[in-house]
Amino acid sequence: MDETYDYIILGTGLKECLLSGLLSVDGKKVLHMDRNDYYGGESASLNLTQLYKQFKNGAEPPKELGRDRDYAVDLIPKFMMANGELTKILVHTDVTRYLEFKQIAGSYVYRDGRISKVPATEMEAVRSPLVGLFEKRRLKNFLTWVANYNPSNPATHQGINLDQTSMKEVYTKFGLELGTQDFVGHALALHQDDMYLNQPVRDTYERIILYTTSMARYGKSPYIYPLYGLGELPQGFARLSAIYGGTYMLDKKIDKIEYDDKGKFIGVTSEGETVKAAKLIADPTYFLPEPGAKEESKIFEEGKVVRAICILKHPIPSTDDSDSLQLIIPQKQVGRKNDIYITALSVVHSVCAKDIYIAMVSTIVETSTPERELEAGLKLLGPIYEKFVSIVPLYMPASSGNHDGVYISRSYDATSHFETVTDDVKNIYLRVTGNELTLKKRDNAEDDGIQGSA
Repeated sequence: MDETYDYIILGTGLKECLLSGLLSVDGKKVLHMDRNDYYGGESASLNLTQLYKQFKNGAEPPKELGRDRDYAVDLIPKFMMANGELTKILVHTDVTRYLEFKQIAGSYVYRDGRISKVPATEMEAVRSPLVGLFEKRRLKNFLTWVANYNPSNPATHQGINLDQTSMKEVYTKFGLELGTQDFVGHALALHQDDMYLNQPVRDTYERIILYTTSMARYGKSPYIYPLYGLGELPQGFARLSAIYGGTYMLDKKIDKIEYDDKGKFIGVTSEGETVKAAKLIADPTYFLPEPGAKEESKIFEEGKVVRAICILKHPIPSTDDSDSLQLIIPQKQVGRKNDIYITALSVVHSVCAKDIYIAMVSTIVETSTPERELEAGLKLLGPIYEKFVSIVPLYMPASSGNHDGVYISRSYDATSHFETVTDDVKNIYLRVTGNELTLKKRDNAEDDGIQGSA
């Protein structure tokens, strides 16, 4: 290979394919390589045979579960916010033309020993058991402040400075009870833990705005999901990259990453051939430290996430027989430091056979018995037909990559939405290009190609 590229990208996870598409649209020359023979990497969607091969030592899936082609089971469960950054990127790049979306039927939260729906309408809010009668008025006052806040009109601020006032102080100002704080911080703002309480309110304010505007877009829930699984997303961005001249090579063994005598990246050797490029973008699994390696590692392990993919033959109990949902168990409700996330999908989203439901439970590992940490979530599912458990390290890049031209993405966390994924993509884009990722509105912005049909 005599060609020289602007970027070589290793791995076909969503982040890498998304960056490949964005950089190709920018006119950059991109070569994308993956050691796997399929798209998606960690964020792939598997059929039934692949699922049993990966988790059950190649056992044959039971015939009663139906056909292989009926299944597209995500290894990493996540939903898209209807007004979230990933949705905006899909619209900006026109990747929506390759995908079809369905709405997620409901958003739920676990509180005081029971599952409750996160209110989607004013009527649901009035009837909701999540907050008492007087607390409803206080919560309404808080949400009204959020909705009416105008940076240029101090009269709407109520003495709150988004960059100086802590979230704890805001809760105190509005007199919200601890249970309501839990609901707002974890079910609406989608924080993973309680560290946000002592931080300035701006981040939480923006998260609540994102949730409420996403909810308002289609009603019922703020989430949408692509038919046939999340594996469709990286493939959509791979097509985009190819249209703009990007080159893809699957099933390519990566022999060596090459550096010059100053430690700067210069190329990748695969099957005896070296291809050169100015910069490298890669998922962290391409930099797992070799046993006994002396050189400094380019990644470090921040923690672990435990996930259970569960096959059910019924909807999750106490969720109005929802065909799909997100359910959050705030950490305080079960004596943890991190939330437990549950997602559920069905044949409506073309990810499994009729009368089958795919539920996924995930959280950050806190103890030496990770699977037991999922019990609070698993017991809410009812009888489980089959369960596939994975415990995966959460890798972080050890540096920005600017000194050696190697830019590494973060592992996918336990959250059940894509906002942390797009944060990482935007961060890498800034580091490799020196420019913020700006999403221009298309001329026909009203028809954005996202049909969040029920």
